[in-house]
Amino acid sequence: MLRGIVAITLLGLPAVHPAHPAPPPAVTVDEHVRHQEIDGFGISQAFRRNELLKALPAEQQREILDLWFDRKKGAGLSILRLGIGSSPAGSPYDHMVSIQPEDPGGPDAPPKYVWDGDDNSQVWVAKEAQRYGVRRFFADAWSAPGYMKDNGDDKNGGTLLPEWRRAYADYLVAYTKFYAREGIRITDLGFTNEPDWTATYASMRFTPEQAAEFVKVLGPVAKDVKVACCDSFGWNEAKAYTAAIEADPEARRWVKTHTGHTYASPVDAPLPTARRTWMSEWNPNGDRWNTAWDDGSGFDGFTIASAVHDALTLGQVSGYVYWLGASRGTTRALLQIDDVAKTYSVSKRLWALAAYSRFIRPGAVRVGASAADPALKVSAFRNPDGSRVIEVLNTGTAAVTWKGVPGRATAYVTNNDNSLTPSPVTGRTVTLQPRTLTTLVVR
Repeated sequence: MLRGIVAITLLGLPAVHPAHPAPPPAVTVDEHVRHQEIDGFGISQAFRRNELLKALPAEQQREILDLWFDRKKGAGLSILRLGIGSSPAGSPYDHMVSIQPEDPGGPDAPPKYVWDGDDNSQVWVAKEAQRYGVRRFFADAWSAPGYMKDNGDDKNGGTLLPEWRRAYADYLVAYTKFYAREGIRITDLGFTNEPDWTATYASMRFTPEQAAEFVKVLGPVAKDVKVACCDSFGWNEAKAYTAAIEADPEARRWVKTHTGHTYASPVDAPLPTARRTWMSEWNPNGDRWNTAWDDGSGFDGFTIASAVHDALTLGQVSGYVYWLGASRGTTRALLQIDDVAKTYSVSKRLWALAAYSRFIRPGAVRVGASAADPALKVSAFRNPDGSRVIEVLNTGTAAVTWKGVPGRATAYVTNNDNSLTPSPVTGRTVTLQPRTLTTLVVR
């Protein structure tokens, strides 16, 4: 071999010497590795929060609906979680009124349902969501009406009386039928919310074993919906409910989606099931309304982006439902509504969620993705239309250059100064800015 001669590749570029291999790309995507299928991303507007929206002028109502559900102007959310009421008639704001507010005369008496076509202001928003293309409606009960429980109150915990189990199951199915009358198909049905937490508002206790037993009552009468369970207070706590259902062949037959919240504990691993799983409710603790992206508060946009990433990758969830879409005061909702001043404010939390929900569509599959730099949190997805979405959250304080971005890509940047701002990818190279979520869409 002649010394002093530089080897040349077929591309006319100097060949890489074996002793000095090329550095790995910043991000590697492997579509041969397939993980979970995605059901969608969503919000809840339970506890009559839509009354705040209705108090705004029509133009602002439309702007908020666009921010939630429009795929060009907003988050393009695809799941709406509804609250099945349990409170008596005439209850004040923040109490969801039951479709059977009075005891019909016992568990074996003919039911006396009351349907007003409004359902605590939820029907209107459900119809609007459907016009935007939302097809996943998750109806969830925080409690049975008080007369069905051992404490006689829909609040403050208590448990479902055994003799009311079938009547409660029928009650839940009746709720779905009322929505069908309004042209809304309830696709997912939950009978309990945080069964391991006693709250001063609507709440009802179930042990994991009691939940598994009730599933066997509800499942046979709720044949047209996917039964969900059990919305435990924390993700680790949810594992006990999932395990109890999985251990019972009959209960396992009926539960199609396992759900958990992340107040008591964050997502750190999958729930112990091969069924679909959803992170079905969470927002971070905080003592003020905050619109910041990255201020170290723990309830900013960056926090939400990181939590969504962890749920998708560590928990392998198929659905992610945020609490709430909008509320008032010192809320950690995505938006704040001032129903007195007739104004609203948008938090960066909305754009953190939107960076995932707008582009990762129902039916997408998460595929393999890794990063050379541990500061990068990476996930990748292939949509049903063939488009690919790569989410890169740079948690570090230095920019990272990614060379060799696949295909024809557009980057969308979310940080202090940007909210899904399009950024062209030139020469198949993109700069992953520090403390920034970069969403790449490859077509």
